[in-house]
Amino acid sequence: MTSSNDQTPAAEAAAADQVAAADQVVAAAQGITMFGAEWCRDCRRTKAQLDGLGIEYTYIDLEAEPAAVEVAREISGRTNIPVVVYPDATHHVEPSNADVEAKLRELALI
Repeated sequence: MTSSNDQTPAAEAAAADQVAAADQVVAAAQGITMFGAEWCRDCRRTKAQLDGLGIEYTYIDLEAEPAAVEVAREISGRTNIPVVVYPDATHHVEPSNADVEAKLRELALI
């Protein structure tokens, strides 16, 4: 008989992946972190904008790191992407280019 607190190896691996994804966000907390996926047009647009402005950021590919999906959802409260997290702990979900530019100016990053 097992207790309800016992986890299967798959559940333990999923929990470890989620912790690793959260650790990546914490490590990037001093900068900008963007959660996205290559199939997402808004994600590609936001990445192109950040790249074009020469902004350093950490990109978390939700296809390559599925555990990070839950981290992005916890940050934004939504399932939409991209989620862009800024150094002041604010975030945007599906931001327009104007939204991103305004925030970068507010943070004196451009």
